Amino acid sequence: MAIAALVLGLLCFLPAVGLVLGIVALVQIKRRGERGKGFAVAGAVLSGVGLALWTLGLATGAAGDFWEGFREGARGEGTAFALSVGQCFTTPEGSLEGFTYEVDEVPCDERHEGEVFAAFDMPGGSYPGDDAITDVADERCYAESTGYAMDTWALPEDVDVYYLTPTRASWLMGDREVTCVFGSVEQGGTLTGSVRADETTLDEDQLVYLRAAALVDTALEEMPEAAESGDDLPGYREWAGGVADALAEQSRMLREHTWPGEAARPVAGLADALDSAREEWERAASATDPDTFDEHMDEAYVLMDDEKQVTPRKALGLADTPPEYDDYDVEEDDGSYGADMEV
Repeated sequence: MAIAALVLGLLCFLPAVGLVLGIVALVQIKRRGERGKGFAVAGAVLSGVGLALWTLGLATGAAGDFWEGFREGARGEGTAFALSVGQCFTTPEGSLEGFTYEVDEVPCDERHEGEVFAAFDMPGGSYPGDDAITDVADERCYAESTGYAMDTWALPEDVDVYYLTPTRASWLMGDREVTCVFGSVEQGGTLTGSVRADETTLDEDQLVYLRAAALVDTALEEMPEAAESGDDLPGYREWAGGVADALAEQSRMLREHTWPGEAARPVAGLADALDSAREEWERAASATDPDTFDEHMDEAYVLMDDEKQVTPRKALGLADTPPEYDDYDVEEDDGSYGADMEV
């Protein structure tokens, strides 16, 4: 224990542990009459000094400055800190599951494990815990993903969102950065080609179309937690009103934009279908009973069928294969849609 305390004290590593070991060693040495008192005293003193320096560093922000210096020094040295938005990388483990922060940047048209699409810093303060950091990373990264990959139809089915987060140890050194990454969900799966679809890769017509569509996608995601409209009719009615407003804005954006010749007619046809769907959502928003609400909601979903987007998307050069949905059932007898829509 005396030797361990001295080593930890000299290295200034885990000073609190070194201090405890030094004190315990002194007690045992005195009781048993063993040698090593000098080692124990030196280890305890050095660890105490180290602990004081750590405390001072945290109080004055010096630890944060040290971490920033470390992170800047690590950039360009084959670590995750060297990555920026739009870059792709491989890992020594060949997977994003539990990989270390050692990475190799590669061109996105080559095989890779991940593509960085966003990064942000957590608020300061004490370490909030693994679960709290994960909750923030999950919410922020998924929200940021649609701004980087605006054409969700173009995302491969095996692609999902991952994130690199601060650990308890790195947090003490001032690390607050969360890095958001696209990667394959398949065991040992890789990606080839960038999934980026934003202002840097799309033309004006494509951007207008996707921004208009995103309004409705966002509104649909606000569906109440209750499984059925009968369990929370006021909440469902409010949600239906929000979807109707989003459809009105989507239709307005599509009608006011000047589209290239071959896209003008199919986009106009889509806007007509959206107007009809909006009317059904408005009727659902004013329904006085769950059965009436469900009837109008089901009809609205039929009018919003993804197939109606295929022709305009093809004309605009966007992905034109509708994504497959899980837990999204279509009743062949009445054309109604299930409540759950999870891509």
